[in-house]
Amino acid sequence: MAATTPRRGLRRDPQPLNRHSRLVLTTGEPAGIGPDLALAAALHDWPCELVFVGDPALLAARARLLQLELEPSEWRPGAVPVPHRAGTLPVISVTLATQVEAGRLDVANAHYVLEVLDVATDACVAGQFTAMVTAPVQKSVINDAGIAFTGHTEYLAARSGAAMPVMLLVAGTLRVALATTHLPLAEVPRHIRRDVLDATLDVLDRGLRTAFELAGPRILVCGLNPHAGEGGHLGREEIDVIGPAVEAARTRGLTVRGPVPADTAFTHPVLAETDAVLAMYHDQGLPVIKHAGFGQTVNVTLGLPFPRTSVDHGTALDLAATGRADPGSLFAAIELAQTLG
Repeated sequence: MAATTPRRGLRRDPQPLNRHSRLVLTTGEPAGIGPDLALAAALHDWPCELVFVGDPALLAARARLLQLELEPSEWRPGAVPVPHRAGTLPVISVTLATQVEAGRLDVANAHYVLEVLDVATDACVAGQFTAMVTAPVQKSVINDAGIAFTGHTEYLAARSGAAMPVMLLVAGTLRVALATTHLPLAEVPRHIRRDVLDATLDVLDRGLRTAFELAGPRILVCGLNPHAGEGGHLGREEIDVIGPAVEAARTRGLTVRGPVPADTAFTHPVLAETDAVLAMYHDQGLPVIKHAGFGQTVNVTLGLPFPRTSVDHGTALDLAATGRADPGSLFAAIELAQTLG
């Protein structure tokens, strides 16, 4: 099965067990590749304990379609985390609303997808798990079911009571955070506010220090407009909002510079002096990091009461149950979650 073959030399050699590392993995949109990726992860040894959340019948059926010898079992927590052993599939059960056909979305299962997230989030908040790893969900089908849902980042923050989540994409040493996440482009400028930028920079700085163990992390802030506003001729957000936020962050002791034009922020000489780039909107930052490391990039949510990592791609409905889904990003997300947890 191609989905079990990691790309670009991801480590699969057993690492020393972190005795405090017990990860929960959500299986995502049931019609997409989330179940496939979960099964791929279950087929490998991991130095942490790995527990899956989803419908056991769905996982068993998908394993049969992929001709995998995997059978779900009910997860029973022990006092101490145990390393995951290849071929085991411990599951916290959440039942589908209706039968799933791979590749075909069904709004009837939208509440199931959110219940999976709720179960995993509540367990993390309760201290049962040290970190969460999420497979992709399909935002459109959740919205089609009449549920307001903008993405994992915002949903997990609301469920866990986090005031300011920050989306951070990581590909090796390249880290890109977002000041705004899943918004129509026309709405971005009015969301670039001082209070938002102040809080985002504080969460990003704290996350880089604690999760990534960077002392005095160097943050580079992008402008919103072309050429960072061209001195006000192409927009005043840099003068009125972003620049003052950068200056205020410096007075709070953060190592921050900007705003700089986004088309120069990601050049090699600039990145050599930067630990993280703060982009103003989704498609200002994500194309760069996905070009640099697609299939190995990890989505990290900072500001939650627990570490959360995820894949850098969507549900890939056309690849569901075909055996062609690449688990590289999920494996990278698991490996990073082990270190963060």
